[in-house]
Amino acid sequence: MDATPTMHAMVWQAAGQALQMEERPVPEPGPGQLRLRVLACAVCRTDVHLIDGELPFARPPVVPGHEIVGRIEALGPLVQAGVGGWRLGQRVGVPWLGHTCGHCDYCAAGQENLCDHPGWTGCTRDGGFATHVLAEADYVFDLDDLPLDDVHAAPLLCAGLIGYRAYRRAGRGQRLGLYGFGAAAHLLVQLARSEGWQVYAFTRAGDTAAQAHARRLGAVWAGASEEPPPHLLDAAILFAPVGALVPLALRAVRKGGRVVCAGIQMSDIPGFPYRDLWQERQLVSVANLTRADGQAYLRAVRQTPPQVHVQVYPLAQANEALADLRAGRVLGAAVLRP
Repeated sequence: MDATPTMHAMVWQAAGQALQMEERPVPEPGPGQLRLRVLACAVCRTDVHLIDGELPFARPPVVPGHEIVGRIEALGPLVQAGVGGWRLGQRVGVPWLGHTCGHCDYCAAGQENLCDHPGWTGCTRDGGFATHVLAEADYVFDLDDLPLDDVHAAPLLCAGLIGYRAYRRAGRGQRLGLYGFGAAAHLLVQLARSEGWQVYAFTRAGDTAAQAHARRLGAVWAGASEEPPPHLLDAAILFAPVGALVPLALRAVRKGGRVVCAGIQMSDIPGFPYRDLWQERQLVSVANLTRADGQAYLRAVRQTPPQVHVQVYPLAQANEALADLRAGRVLGAAVLRP
């Protein structure tokens, strides 16, 4: 009798615990699902928040990872195959948004990123820190013609997507500030520059490597987050999950400017004088993404592929990748490769 095929996964059990490698049976896709062989999965700051127990809606035990590039290995029942559908061997991407209910007020209004009953890849359902993963066919993206290889495409599935949504919420202008120059910012600076923005990059004090990286990618200025920029900004996007940066960013934008908080988790925002918000400055947040965001961003990538800087780790070193990301030792994006 043939042995049951098995897979490997790095599993999170509880807050503060390191991921543990497990061997599991390879799952069969259910109705509407695809089974993918994982080719690469980027590591996101949200994965750090998950491991640290900062996401109250997480459902351990769970396999983290929501920036997945994989190949379709099996089609579940009710999945449209062939022309206009999915096919075995096709390369696809799996993002954070893994499911929506389709009938709540938000879904009905086209705001599926705010769905009342969502499913989050690598948080409420198993993700891509594994050799195999299941995904709902309606929530994956076709990557067959994307002009990037697997490890360089993986960071687009969250760093690229959430950066794109935050960027579109920033409005129009000439000067854009990016607070926190990690995976998302290093992709977004290239898109913003191509659309005519002057980009100002803010990093941890003393992080000269990140500042030099920002300048190489087109930032006109790079400095510490506590420094005022040489010119007032039209908009600023906060990727760093540090609430204390919000008042600094508000003071850095002009009258009528906008500050966008792009993270899923942030430390508390300290009190600040009303005058920092006055004169029609705006403070907004970004929650998740929609499938339309993903399609629009990937169209932009196909037209102008970004330089994607990655640091690659084998799957078994997922804990090392998370530690490096937490400590700010990753320039660009960390990516796991099974």
